[in-house]
Amino acid sequence: MHFIFDLFMAEKPSRLLDNINDPKDLRKLEIKELVQLSEELRNFIIDEVSCNPGHFGASLGTVELSVALHYSLNTPYDKLIWDVGHQAYGHKILTGRKDVFHTNRKYKGISGFPKVSESEYDSFGVGHASTSISAALGMAIAAKQKNEKRRVVAVIGDGSMTGGLAFEGLNNAGIKKDVDLLVILNDNNMAIDASVGALKDYLLDIATSKTYNRVKDDVWRFLGKVSQFGPNAQKMVQKIDNSIKSIILRHSNLFESLNFRYFGPVDGHDVHLLARIIKDLGEIPGPKLLHVKTIKGKGFKLAEDDQTYWHSPGVFNKETGEILSTDNGDPKPPRYQDVFGESIVELAEKNEKILGITPAMPTGCSLNIMMEKMPNRAFDVGIAEAHAVTFSAGLAIEGFIPFCNIYSTFMQRAYDQIIHDVALQNLNVVFCMDRGGLVGADGATHHGAFDLAFMRSIPNMIVSAPMNEVELRNLMYTAQLGKGPFSIRYPRGNGVLADWKKPFEEIAVGTGRIICEGEDVAVLSIGHPGNYVSAAIAKLKQEGIYPAHYDMRFVKPLDGELLHKIFKKFKNIVTVEDGVLQGGFGSAVIEFMADNNYSANIRRLGIPDKFIEHGTQFELRKDCGFDIASITEAVKQLVSEKFLDKMKSVIK
Repeated sequence: MHFIFDLFMAEKPSRLLDNINDPKDLRKLEIKELVQLSEELRNFIIDEVSCNPGHFGASLGTVELSVALHYSLNTPYDKLIWDVGHQAYGHKILTGRKDVFHTNRKYKGISGFPKVSESEYDSFGVGHASTSISAALGMAIAAKQKNEKRRVVAVIGDGSMTGGLAFEGLNNAGIKKDVDLLVILNDNNMAIDASVGALKDYLLDIATSKTYNRVKDDVWRFLGKVSQFGPNAQKMVQKIDNSIKSIILRHSNLFESLNFRYFGPVDGHDVHLLARIIKDLGEIPGPKLLHVKTIKGKGFKLAEDDQTYWHSPGVFNKETGEILSTDNGDPKPPRYQDVFGESIVELAEKNEKILGITPAMPTGCSLNIMMEKMPNRAFDVGIAEAHAVTFSAGLAIEGFIPFCNIYSTFMQRAYDQIIHDVALQNLNVVFCMDRGGLVGADGATHHGAFDLAFMRSIPNMIVSAPMNEVELRNLMYTAQLGKGPFSIRYPRGNGVLADWKKPFEEIAVGTGRIICEGEDVAVLSIGHPGNYVSAAIAKLKQEGIYPAHYDMRFVKPLDGELLHKIFKKFKNIVTVEDGVLQGGFGSAVIEFMADNNYSANIRRLGIPDKFIEHGTQFELRKDCGFDIASITEAVKQLVSEKFLDKMKSVIK
């Protein structure tokens, strides 16, 4: 009985993670305790992300690296920059956000990416790929200018090293021999989909060369033995190591040819080894690169086996891996991305000149459908948006019709190429911009807010947005008929039509359509928000208000004939768009009004002049003022103002 009582009363072993509120607490641990802490941190991420969806696999792969970095660095004095940031959940949890991590990516909660305004431990705000090395170099040189002896570390991975900006940073950093910069290459052979390109093969060559790795281990052990004889011995051993790399591997070391001291590859899940190496590398001057091999989804078998699917899986049962759906089982309209994916295959079957291009997002944009059915006609070029656009231009100038599919937010990274390489030469490149508008939980770095505005400012560019799936198909069909540069943007998520696979029809460029006739107020919409307008008008009709609705379809060229009719009939107009108001669709309508000497009361609804944070798409549309309720209220206000104006004229 006493034994049972003692078992019952015994305290449960406390978790190390419970007592970690910032890296200072972490650095109080003994190095042998880091394995247990890593296991607890991994389980914490699994527990949280299974209930509150987010980027799963990437952060599981960097658990040990996150622990080792904060254990061996003096953060936040030492600067730690995470590339992209969806591999940084462990970092966030260890740096004071454990108790609020359940709000990750939720409305008014913490961001899913490192954010300077959120924590002093987030040294640089990120969300797009390949920025870490350039930012870290700038911070390292700034430290030198201020005579501050601080370490600066960039962690780049998940395919980000394929981006051109990463190479620009490496190239510049290599000549800064007196700057303390450490680049950690988190090599998991994955972006969202499997990494592609020559760099991937090169890293694989290093990582799998048994001869090189065996000799490298011997050299490192020898280095440890002779280090007591001073820096000259270390330099000698380093030269020997460099020679071995060049002889054994097929190519000389890429990073050392850029004047980086290369170390690795090492096991990215050996937290003891990582902690020691990161600490020791602080004693070596100049730019250094540590090549770390990790497994995306480490510690969760299903995520290890299907790394693309588990990049960001949604709510799931952590015991069984079952994805938990909130659907009621009723058939839903397809996602816009799948309409694109299936439609480009249909078009390509009829037109052999059509090719598909994506920068590392074949699953995200559904070009993987074409890659499976037509592997020789669909190209994943890696995380390299600028290259994707100019590559498309090269195809187009030789008579092909490239459909270049890039998320709206990432198209920003290729703006010069759109202008200089495509539009200036008036090439028939079709830009399909997925995730146009407010995307939701990914927040400010990922909203597709600017494409309508920046595309309409480019000569020769046709700028369009479909209201539904059939319109998307027809715009894609129209775009491949030799119309020149052609942009089509559509939102993240589902469309509105269950029966969408209709025969293709050409749409006359620059023509809108009347959705419903009306009086008093005209509502002009572009793209998917037209469906919110239709829902608002249905409510307004129940209250005896009958506005007209026009789906303009094109921001450039605008349907001038239709606009003339609208301005001659209506003095009260509402424009609705899911892009920025500055320079967007509403601005284009106002410009038309001014250029043609019309006068009307125009109310523009869309994304205001500020960066929009994260939340559900519904929450953010409401905040921005173009949800169904906001559209309804805007029309009511204009109707009321018109009524008051009539009353004033009667009184006079």
